[in-house]
Amino acid sequence: MPKAGLLLLVSAMSVSAAVTIQKVNYKGWPNSYRISNGEVELVITSDIGPRIMRYAFVGGQNLFKEFEESLGKSGEAAWVLRGGHRLWAAPEDPVKTYAPDNGPVRVEIHGGVLTATEPVEPLTGLEKRITVKLAPQGAAVAVEHRIRNAGSQPAELAPWALTMMAQGGVAIHEFPPRGKHPEVLYPTNPLVMWAFSNLSDKRWHFTRKYLMLHQDPHNAAPQKLGTFNPHTWAAYLLGSELFVKRYEADKSPAGYPDFGCSFETFTNADFLEMETLGPLTNLPPGAAVEHVEHWTLHKNVRVLAFTDDELDRVVLPLVNAR
Repeated sequence: MPKAGLLLLVSAMSVSAAVTIQKVNYKGWPNSYRISNGEVELVITSDIGPRIMRYAFVGGQNLFKEFEESLGKSGEAAWVLRGGHRLWAAPEDPVKTYAPDNGPVRVEIHGGVLTATEPVEPLTGLEKRITVKLAPQGAAVAVEHRIRNAGSQPAELAPWALTMMAQGGVAIHEFPPRGKHPEVLYPTNPLVMWAFSNLSDKRWHFTRKYLMLHQDPHNAAPQKLGTFNPHTWAAYLLGSELFVKRYEADKSPAGYPDFGCSFETFTNADFLEMETLGPLTNLPPGAAVEHVEHWTLHKNVRVLAFTDDELDRVVLPLVNAR
């Protein structure tokens, strides 16, 4: 009996160096996969998605938002918030953007690398894929996003990677390098508003170098802003743990969606979202576009004040760590 149990465990696990991938039942989704190197862990389920539902230190808090009422469910006719990290195509469309991702996805495992591919969406003709590559040590993760045009007509779109963060934290985003007048006369980046953006909302906090957005579970009013940085990054501080995502954008906002955004952040009472966007691309039938984020996770992060000096001292070295 013990031997049979051992064989079953091994058959459900892929091992590459220090990275293991094990099939698990995650909160009611029986066909989920836990990727871990012993320090951090990610969970992606093949019952819906593709979605990365968890990124955390082993046994620690999940920094990603989870909507408890929809966990373990699938097959809904309409798109479901659900939580986690997902892939969309920008610009946002009230119908096509919300194509349901509530069915099974194909998972392929090669060593310590997992790829989850959604069937072609009937509504859009797009095939979305997320590949997760966890480093053998530490918390570094490369998350590769790919959208393929499986339709019969060209499609203009930008890859859009959205991470829904748990309640109660603070998002931090750096503007491009600042300068002085009159030495620098040209504009350096857009700051994009939506019709519901309200800069007087107390959840916003601006310094000379940084944009911050606080998630408040007691404030239901939606807020959103977008901006551009060639070295796009965003961090989320939840308690004393810091999640960082980085994306290398083009040198100029020209060609990016939403008036030139490589980064957007949104919040309401339920979650905060940190989003990176690629440039708009005209995809002929059969062509694909890729978009890569790099993630890290850090413990024991103490930010005493949301000032330039303090963020430079505490957060910036963690963003620049590889």
